[in-house]
Order: sequence, then structure tokens, then C-alpha cells
Amino acid sequence: MIDKLKQLTKDTAIYGISTILGRFLNFLLVPFYTHVFIPDQYGIISNYYAFIGLMNIIFLYGMDSAYLKYASQKEIGDEKDNFSTPFLSVVFSSVLFALAIVIFREPLVTFLGAPRDFSFVYYTAAILIVDSLAVIPFVALRLDRKAKKFSFIKVSNILLNVVLNLFFILKLKWGIESVFVANIAASGLSLVLLIPSIWKKLKFKIHKDLYKHLVKFGLPYLPAGIGAMIVQVIDRPILAKLTDLKTVGIYQANYKLGIFMMLFVNMFQFAWQPFFMQNAKEKDAKELFSKVLTYFTISGGLILISLSLFIDNLVKIQIFGRAIIAPAYWGGLNIVPVVLLGYLFNGIYIVFTAGIFIKEKSNYVPFIIGFAALLNIVVNFFAIPVFGIMGAAFATFISYFVMAAGFYFVTQKFYRIEYEYKKIINIFASILIIGSAYYYSIYLKINTIPVKAGLFLLFIGSIYFCVLDKRETSFIKKKLKRF
Repeated sequence: MIDKLKQLTKDTAIYGISTILGRFLNFLLVPFYTHVFIPDQYGIISNYYAFIGLMNIIFLYGMDSAYLKYASQKEIGDEKDNFSTPFLSVVFSSVLFALAIVIFREPLVTFLGAPRDFSFVYYTAAILIVDSLAVIPFVALRLDRKAKKFSFIKVSNILLNVVLNLFFILKLKWGIESVFVANIAASGLSLVLLIPSIWKKLKFKIHKDLYKHLVKFGLPYLPAGIGAMIVQVIDRPILAKLTDLKTVGIYQANYKLGIFMMLFVNMFQFAWQPFFMQNAKEKDAKELFSKVLTYFTISGGLILISLSLFIDNLVKIQIFGRAIIAPAYWGGLNIVPVVLLGYLFNGIYIVFTAGIFIKEKSNYVPFIIGFAALLNIVVNFFAIPVFGIMGAAFATFISYFVMAAGFYFVTQKFYRIEYEYKKIINIFASILIIGSAYYYSIYLKINTIPVKAGLFLLFIGSIYFCVLDKRETSFIKKKLKRF
């Protein structure tokens, strides 16, 4: 089991290095945007990208999840069938969906509350087509455990995106359209780099029997995916309706500061999904999956506590005479701990997806995520008028918590795993205690860096003495001695 955990850790690390590097480059755009765009302009970008996130799910309609499921086991058709059938399906449907967006551009602009400039709609349609065509090939790289190639293409995409943003905005003075044009070019690069992999697996034929199974398994992920994306992005347009674009811009800039937890969750997900499918039939699979949840929660807890304690110090660091985040956006820093906690439960929900995939119970997915999405909308409308952007952040956290709880109960019914409940409870108890102590230090106005450092060390000590067992602490001691 140790070897398998090392394998998961190794794959996570490879995806992680590229994801951290790539997302860090992308994250550099956030402070850049806050200095070159006023909050109202950033709000327009946020609304369009919220729409893109939602439409990404519709353009795929669960084919990525279905491909991951059937290609990993190859029960129907050969390797080329398993790739070509979902890929060609996405190619045809993406063109149709993009045409629909262009045709209904006027009501779309009205819904987004954006200026009546239809060029943004055309950019959006182009981004959606190119991104959708790359999804199945990227999943194929993950299944083939070509993490290095996957990582290279992802980093190349983001690096080009950053460079073009700087060139278009600073040199050509294009304004916010620079963001969209740079995205199209970067996504196009990814697709070009994927062409050799696509051509190797592609044959221009759809396997009818396989297609039926893909649709049956994947379609429940369409409403589920829409629900999940609603949880992630619906707060922006609701904020825009209940407040203004300036508030949306402030919210978006601070929400982006949760990137480090999001990075951790994303790089784990890239490695986790192929890992549990490949190890599902092993004798110790359930014990292995139980350990994964514990170690994931410990790692996520460390990220949550460290960033929550020091985020206000980090964003105010001066570089070339300017803070990382412009002062106009500092009013939203209080949402960051809530955003981080929400992402942590998003990761826990991803851990619980193993049972859904293994037992093919995707029919439960739309109900769980649909309820979470509906709850998100309701809480947003009630909480934002009272608590402002903090209400929006809590709505997202509550939804992720509900998703994790729902997936837990369903998977335990069909694929019961004895998780290390005592350890998990101790981890969250430590998070609660340290979090309460931090906010109390703010109340007493003693939230200095030494106090924060002491709280962080206290959290590490609580994990070491109250969560890890003797075998695990001995392993850590051995590694530290070698270091």
C-alpha cells in the first residue's frame, strides 16, 4: 500500500509542479489586472468567464467523465474506439453549441449585464470550442500517465497567455479584449501541441455501442456539471444584480487568492481519478482510499491555516513600489479563509467520487449537486443583502460542504469504506481552535506576525501529536533526520 501511495504522491507532485508553476504565472495576472483595470472593468471580465465556466460543462456533457471510466477498463471497443467516439462527439456538438451562442448573443449580453459589444460574445464562443476540443486528449494523457507531457502543454498555454496579456494591454493598449484574445491564442497552442496525440489515437468512426454507454454514464454529469459550475460562478452575476460591477471586481480579485488551495485540489484530482480506477480491484483498495482522505485533509488543513493567517501580510508586500493587490481591492480580504475552506471541502468531495465511478452510480450525482446548486442560489440571494461579499463566499462554502456530505452518504451505501473518523475529526477540531484563536487575536488587536507564526506552529503540533499515529510519526522523524 505504501508503494501505491508513493505512486499517487509522485503523480500528484508532477501534476503539482506544473499546475503550481502554470497557475502562479496565471495568478500574476490578478494583481496586474487590479492595477490596470478599474473594478467595474474587472467585473465585466469576471461575468464573461463565469459564463465560460458554465458553458464548458454543457460543451462536454459528461463525455470526459465517461471517457475516463470506459477507456481505463476498455470493456467495449479498442483503444482508438474509446478515444475517437467521445472526441468526435465533442467536436460536432461544440460547433453547434458555439453557433447557438452567436445566434442568441443579444439576450446573452443582457443577461450578463455587460456592454453591448458583441465581439466579446464571439471571443467567448471561440474560447469554448478550442478548450472543449482539448479536454478528451488531456484526459488521454492522464490515463496514459504522461504527466510530463500533460504538464508541459498546460504550462506552455499559461505562459503564452500571460505574455500576450502583457503585450496586448501594455504595448497595444487593447483594454479588456486583450484577456479574451490572449486566451484564444493560448488555448490554440494547447490544441496544436495535442495534435500528435490526437492523430495517434483517432479514427474517423463512432463506435455505436460504446457511444450508448458513454452517453448513459456521462449525461448525468451534464446537470451535475452545470450544478457544480453554478456553485463556482453563480455568485458573480447575483452579486452584479444585487450590488454593482465594482463589488464583483473586488470579490473576484480576493476569491482568486484562494488559488493555492485550488491548485492543491486540482493537482490531486488529476492524479486521483486515474489512480482509483486503476486500483479499484486491489484487495487493499478501501484501506488505501481511507488513507488518501486522511492525508489529503491534513495537507489541505495546512494550506488553509497558513494562508488564512498570513494572507493580509502577503498581498500588501511592496514590489517595485506597488502592493501585490491594489489597495482598492483590500476590502475583500476577509472572504479568503472562507474561500479556502470551501475549496478544501471541494477536494473532500472529489475523494468521495471514487465510489460513484467504481460502482457506476452516476445517476445520484445530479440530485446531490443540483441540490447544492439550488441551495447556493438561495443562500446568495438571502446572504448578500445582509453580509455583502462574505455572504457570497459562505454560500459557496455551504454548497461544497453539502456536496461532500451527499457524496459520502451515497458512496457509503454502495461502496462502504471505513475512514479514519477520529483523525478527521481531530484535524477539523484543530482548524476550528486555531481559527477561533486567530479571530480573537484580531479582536484584541494583537494579530502580529509572531502571534500568527505561533498559531501555525500550534496547528502543526496538534496534527503531529493528536492525528498521526506512532508509525506515521516515526516515518516523519526518519525523513527529517535524513534531511
